[in-house]
Amino acid sequence: MRKIRIFEHISLDGVIEHDGDYAYGAWTTPYRSPAGATMLFEAYGPNFDLLLGRHTYDIFSGFWPNAGDFPMANAINAATKYVATHRPDGLEWGPVKSLGENLVGAIRDLKATSGPDFIVVGSSTLTSMLLDNGLADEVVLITYPVLLGNGKRLLSDSINAQELAFVDSKATPTGLLINTYKHLGPLKK
Repeated sequence: MRKIRIFEHISLDGVIEHDGDYAYGAWTTPYRSPAGATMLFEAYGPNFDLLLGRHTYDIFSGFWPNAGDFPMANAINAATKYVATHRPDGLEWGPVKSLGENLVGAIRDLKATSGPDFIVVGSSTLTSMLLDNGLADEVVLITYPVLLGNGKRLLSDSINAQELAFVDSKATPTGLLINTYKHLGPLKK
């Protein structure tokens, strides 16, 4: 059985939005370092597939194919990208597969196959759906020492309460914390 591992770059106040038209743009950039990149790549593992929402897929397809020849770019470009989309046309950055209409069923079926684990990055709507349906196995939060006040949050306001168990924490030289949690399921009352 394959695992689904959610990776999110997040501010201390829960914002995951960055780059593009966001007011604070590339707020993650000052905290990047070679040591942090190595730690993150090690956390991904040497072999993985990507599970992405359509918006994140479109952003990634505009960046990663032209990112250069280095281990993280090579691994992301080689990964099979499974995309949650209502518009399967235009999925040109491959290898790529649309998840189809029954998203929860398609992901359950994929988890039951053999192969590398799935990495989810960005895709906040997909992240909430995975947690609510018990499909996520692990949540890795790359937490930046900033408070942004507003912006797209990690989870939707409608997600059900969830319980996680702490697994591991690593700190980068620039102050990032890479915290890993096991998803246990709905929070018990």
